[in-house]
Amino acid sequence: MDVYLVGGAVRDELLGFPFHERDWVVVGATPEQMLAEGFTPVGKDFPVFLHGTTREEYALARTERKSGRGYTGFTFHTDVSVSLEEDLIRRDLTINAIAKNTEGEFIDPYGGRQDIENRMLRHVSPAFAEDPVRILRIARFAARYHQLGFVVAPETQALMQSMVDAGEVDHLVAERVWKEMQRALAEPNPEIFIEVLRACGALARLMPELDCLWGVPQRAEYHPEIDTGVHTLLTLQQAVLLTATDADTRVRFAALVHDLGKGVTPVDELPRHIAHEHRGIPLVKAVCARLGVPKEHRDLALAVTGQHLNCHRLFELKPATVLKMLQALDALRRPERLPLFVAACKADARGRTGFEAAPYPQAEYLAAALAACLAVKPDKLMAQGLTGKALGDGINHARIAAIAKLKDEWPAASQ
Repeated sequence: MDVYLVGGAVRDELLGFPFHERDWVVVGATPEQMLAEGFTPVGKDFPVFLHGTTREEYALARTERKSGRGYTGFTFHTDVSVSLEEDLIRRDLTINAIAKNTEGEFIDPYGGRQDIENRMLRHVSPAFAEDPVRILRIARFAARYHQLGFVVAPETQALMQSMVDAGEVDHLVAERVWKEMQRALAEPNPEIFIEVLRACGALARLMPELDCLWGVPQRAEYHPEIDTGVHTLLTLQQAVLLTATDADTRVRFAALVHDLGKGVTPVDELPRHIAHEHRGIPLVKAVCARLGVPKEHRDLALAVTGQHLNCHRLFELKPATVLKMLQALDALRRPERLPLFVAACKADARGRTGFEAAPYPQAEYLAAALAACLAVKPDKLMAQGLTGKALGDGINHARIAAIAKLKDEWPAASQ
């Protein structure tokens, strides 16, 4: 048998890009030989094995044939006669179809190294069109390698468009869409993921609530970029900057969907967007339900959608309204959520042309307001004999008073 390192490890080695996983292809072997060598079988659809020591994946060389719609409709064939070139041609991109043998030599039958040099994301063969997940993957690779100058090849862009037109994207299951989206949101340039999907028409099929934001105007005095779709991606870019150390996809997803309500503003109200935050709530719920978005991502996205204007106008709010806002965020019970909410709101405020470095004192003020509320202890009120509703009302009054005191003492210059 012959063993080759393949896929992302080879690609990223050639790029000088960090990688943590290695995948291998075995040519000329049978499942029985792999078992005899001490490998553990794990593949369901085709023979994949785990190395007994490294636990890395070793797959027998295979070919595949389209047998249905979507990305699950494939039949696979493995045999000792399947060559390395036959295995590599079934892969998505030329840069992922390079192998490296045990002597350190690269095998590159489809021009992957040239495309790495030219910074081009190009499909290996027409078989690319058989798997709609590849549209999501190429968009994610574009987001990952954008900083290196990679772009989608024109012919691949055209092929992706034809796949969308043929309805292939409509057969993607929610779990796979969200998996690729969440991975893309963790990349350095997740806005490119959205741009690539939008360019081929896939975004309109997968997230029509987001796709319709392009072309929707906003008031120029608040949004010099005017276009709501442009503002959304500027906000996402700012969210990346604010979560650069942890790549928190909760904040980034909230930034991505925070203005969906502007897509349903009545035409006669434009470019104003009255109550867009409330109109956005059912749209965010619909997106999350359709894509199977995890609860923590969903809850933060709903909080940001519904409360981001209140956060921006924080210094104008009455202390009682600030308390209601903190209660709506469930911040009194889960204070760890507040920094995530504030980060998304700050990204929204800075996601406007010319406001990229604008101060956001609301962040410090809201954190101080929460601390003031949490400092209110029920002991004294209980000592006065308050119980039940009276105790709850007393705690609220004390918290409102604490916020009022904070507001009076807060430096006017920072408001």
